[in-house]
Amino acid sequence: MSGEAQRRAAVERATAETRIAVTLDLDGSGRHRIATGIGFFDHMLAQLSRHSLIDLEITADGDLHIDAHHTVEDTGLALGTALAKALGDRAGIQRFGHAYAPLDEALTRVVVDLSGRPHLTWQVAFTQPALGGMDTELFREFHQALAQTGGLTLHVEALAGINNHHIAESGFKALARALKAAIAHDPRQAGRVPSTKGTLTGGAPPGAGAG
Repeated sequence: MSGEAQRRAAVERATAETRIAVTLDLDGSGRHRIATGIGFFDHMLAQLSRHSLIDLEITADGDLHIDAHHTVEDTGLALGTALAKALGDRAGIQRFGHAYAPLDEALTRVVVDLSGRPHLTWQVAFTQPALGGMDTELFREFHQALAQTGGLTLHVEALAGINNHHIAESGFKALARALKAAIAHDPRQAGRVPSTKGTLTGGAPPGAGAG
């Protein structure tokens, strides 16, 4: 963006269980290339990119012969790290965002604060153990990991829903729209950090916690 720092990041995370690579551009148009080996998860991450307008590339090679847990969690950790890196000191942003997203009978509310303080409140219930081969309990693990390394205070609440696919997808769309609002430039901030403390990182590396 002309006259503004480019808010991009690339992160690689490698363990004995997974190898994850993430690149993102916070000021993109929602373009995405995602391959985690978990089809339903790919579909959800595509929603996250498209509706936040964050350009996103993710590749994951995980121990899916065991289950999807490590791949989903480590993808969340890597994505949160990239988000924190791209945000830098978080100066000049809106900081707060909230969104409601419906999908037919399902409705989810997400509220986010780019506070630097990792927290997840999760009020989402599924009635199926898996969707497209992905355990539904892993949606919480993804959001927890994203909040942890991204330095997000994150509240996710499913307000209505019967179809489990709809519940999951409305949640990712709401997360996307809330993030879109929170990362947006605030021209009235004039490059200031939106906190009375003067910092949203507390002197720690981005994503590691804050004041």
